[in-house]
Amino acid sequence: MLSPEELRDETCVACPGQRLPLGAFDVAPRPSPAIPFSPELGFRVAAATGVPTCVHAFRVGVPPAPYASEGVPLPTSAVPPAPAPEDLELPADGTLLEAWLLALVRTAPADRLAVTLARAERLALERFPPAEILIAMRRVLGGC
Repeated sequence: MLSPEELRDETCVACPGQRLPLGAFDVAPRPSPAIPFSPELGFRVAAATGVPTCVHAFRVGVPPAPYASEGVPLPTSAVPPAPAPEDLELPADGTLLEAWLLALVRTAPADRLAVTLARAERLALERFPPAEILIAMRRVLGGC
């Protein structure tokens, strides 16, 4: 299970895991319009329930489940979920850029990491401004 510091480091800026402990928010399988970012709260919230919700299970290390809204207990020992194939597709939304980059890094073989990052940068430049890509890359790569 991730410590509070590890949870903050692993999650994106729109995730409730930046401020709430595991179990205090739900985890959804994917981003969706039903889980928009709330500027007032600073994280995503399920529109139907009002419950803070993470949309990247592979980042928080637990499978998707209604932990906060239905009291599902956190797994005691489990292999963290791997990024889904959809997580490896370039997002249209800039708030998902960091998660996309992290999914690519986590699935790249060690000897292909440099090539993977170069390709990701080229693809991202087709859709996002360079400054936004740099910020996401620095966060994913540990503040380089």
